[in-house]
Amino acid sequence: MPRAYIGLGANLGDREGTLEQAVALLAAVEGVSVVAVSGLRETDPVGVVDQPLFLNGAVAIETTLSARQLLDALLAVERSLGRVRAERWGPRIVDLDLLVYGDETIDEPGLRVPHPSLHERRFALEPLAELDPELAIPGRGSVSDVLAALD
Repeated sequence: MPRAYIGLGANLGDREGTLEQAVALLAAVEGVSVVAVSGLRETDPVGVVDQPLFLNGAVAIETTLSARQLLDALLAVERSLGRVRAERWGPRIVDLDLLVYGDETIDEPGLRVPHPSLHERRFALEPLAELDPELAIPGRGSVSDVLAALD
């Protein structure tokens, strides 16, 4: 089964409670097994900076789902928790991003893996490094090397 990594984020409402619910809902998806969950960290918003601070983390899973099926499951979890996509990079009750899916590189309409901005985002790389510092980001190198390059 491929191991995938999901980025977690929230900056509205009960951020920690919502992210815990998101992990529980993800674990309940048929074909998904949660392997590890990083700690959560408060981070500054990116893009639209005039909004509340985010709480970010990551989840490692093993899955029998394809990357597309997993993305659909993530979007369904977001919707069930009240996510409404209004403003790009705007405030959100929950955000689940498919960061890495095994060693695959995917570039399809609506699905790009690894996440196209992962190598630039400390708030996503730090939780990944906590879960697996030697995790290979296809086309970029290990999480620890990519993170070190941001410094």
